[in-house]
Amino acid sequence: MKLEERIEQIEERNKRVEKDKMWEISFTRKLCIAVLTYIVVLLYSYLIKKMDNIFLSSLVPVIGFTLSTLSLKAIRRFWERRQ
Repeated sequence: MKLEERIEQIEERNKRVEKDKMWEISFTRKLCIAVLTYIVVLLYSYLIKKMDNIFLSSLVPVIGFTLSTLSLKAIRRFWERRQ
């Protein structure tokens, strides 16, 4: 019985790993990162005209990366349901 349970656990883990691989190379993920980055840069470009601040400009990559990682979880769940 234990051997069968271990095999089932391994198979479940393999399914999760395969989904992770599919997500990492998916067009949906790449498109979402590109769109979110574009939005952040667009907002930044709008703000930078009003204030020239090195601290603000240093936040752009951090904000873009953080937004992409936070919002991609919800998008990923939607993407997985449609696969």
